[in-house]
Amino acid sequence: MKPGKDRSELCYTYIYDTSWLCDYEVATDELNTQLGMALSAAEADAALADLVPDLDRLQALALHANGSVRGKLAVTEDDLDWLHQRYDHYRQEIETREPDRLKSFVLPRGVDPVPTLHQARSTAKKAIRCLVRVEAEAQREISPEIPRFLNLLCNFCFLLTVLVNQRRGIAEPRFISRSYRLKTRNQ
Repeated sequence: MKPGKDRSELCYTYIYDTSWLCDYEVATDELNTQLGMALSAAEADAALADLVPDLDRLQALALHANGSVRGKLAVTEDDLDWLHQRYDHYRQEIETREPDRLKSFVLPRGVDPVPTLHQARSTAKKAIRCLVRVEAEAQREISPEIPRFLNLLCNFCFLLTVLVNQRRGIAEPRFISRSYRLKTRNQ
C-alpha cells in the first residue's frame, strides 16, 4: 500500500511504513490519548484534583517519547526523576493508609479514570514491546531513557489506579494465580 495524492486521505505520514517504529509511534499516540482521557476524568472529580497536573505533564511526555526514536531524544533524566518523585509520593499515600495494599495482584476494576489508566498501563507495555522489535530490526539504537520512562509510566498508571480506588473506598478483588507462585520477601 502507498498513500494517495490526496493528503486528507493520509492520517499519518508513516502509516504505511512496515517497520515496528511506526507501530511504536501509533502505540505512544494511543497512550497519549488515554492519558488525556484520564486527565479529563480526573478534572471532573474534585477528589482527584492533585492528579491533574501530573497527568497533564505525562500526556506531553508520552508525545515526547513518541518522537524520541525517529527524531531527537526529548525525554530527559529530569523527567524520569520527576516521575520517580511522583511515584514515591503516591506510593507513600497508599501505604500510609493501607501498608499491604500494593503487595498482591488485583483484578482491574473501578470507575473512570481507573479503567482508562489501566488501558494506558497496558498500552505503555505495548510501546515497550514495539521498541524491543525496533531494536531487534537493527533500525536504530534506542536511548535507554525511553524504555525506562515507559516502564515507570506503566507502573505509575497502575499505582494511580490503586490510589484512586483507595480514595473512593473501592477494594479491587485480589487475584491469586494458579499458574505462578509468588515469592514473598521472606522466601
